[in-house]
Amino acid sequence: MLHSFFRVPALFLGLMLTAGFGLFGCSETTPPQEERLSILGLKRTAPTSPSDTLPDPIPSFTLTNQEGKTINNQTFAGKVYVTDFFFATCPSICPKMQSELLRVYEAYKDNPNVLFLSHTIDPAHDSIPVLRDYAERLGIKDASRWHFATAPHDTIFNLARAYMTGAQVDKTVQGGFAHSGTFALIDSKRRVRGIYDGMEKSQVDLLIHDLPILLKEEAEAKQTAAK
Repeated sequence: MLHSFFRVPALFLGLMLTAGFGLFGCSETTPPQEERLSILGLKRTAPTSPSDTLPDPIPSFTLTNQEGKTINNQTFAGKVYVTDFFFATCPSICPKMQSELLRVYEAYKDNPNVLFLSHTIDPAHDSIPVLRDYAERLGIKDASRWHFATAPHDTIFNLARAYMTGAQVDKTVQGGFAHSGTFALIDSKRRVRGIYDGMEKSQVDLLIHDLPILLKEEAEAKQTAAK
């Protein structure tokens, strides 16, 4: 049943979050395994080999941010980022979601390797000036760190599915749109590495906990590639 928002089903979310933790082992002879985040998502393309089983990365996209600048996959190249979906006139979950995402931003605003991307699902209303005002009211003055982006509905809704969340027009609910309160954590290869309920403080705390794990993995991968 759809409401003015919908969340990832509890069982599915639980499985996803459980998959987000590495396994630990401890004995006198075996050191604990390093905590790592799983690669989540769907396999949308045909496998190229029997070993090609990993979920597909987020597809290429072109959006426009609150400064009227074009942003795309290259904008986030070499970075990890957190993404969500909202609309400026949302009467229900968006204020809570954005306040929780602001907590994550404040924790990592000094780390240039962490970016944020919020997609409006109401491009007809959420013009560039509206998005700029929305960002400024949240206290976000550096659009290069947190992009509030717009694009046609088809683009946004397709991306929502790729990010393992959901958004759609629904004239039967207050605000005219149904969307999930999900935050997704994306690595530098455009893969989903975590799914979190942005309406739950404990889930957002988990996202804050998981970010250093992913950043460490990214740093180690860069060091290996440089050798």
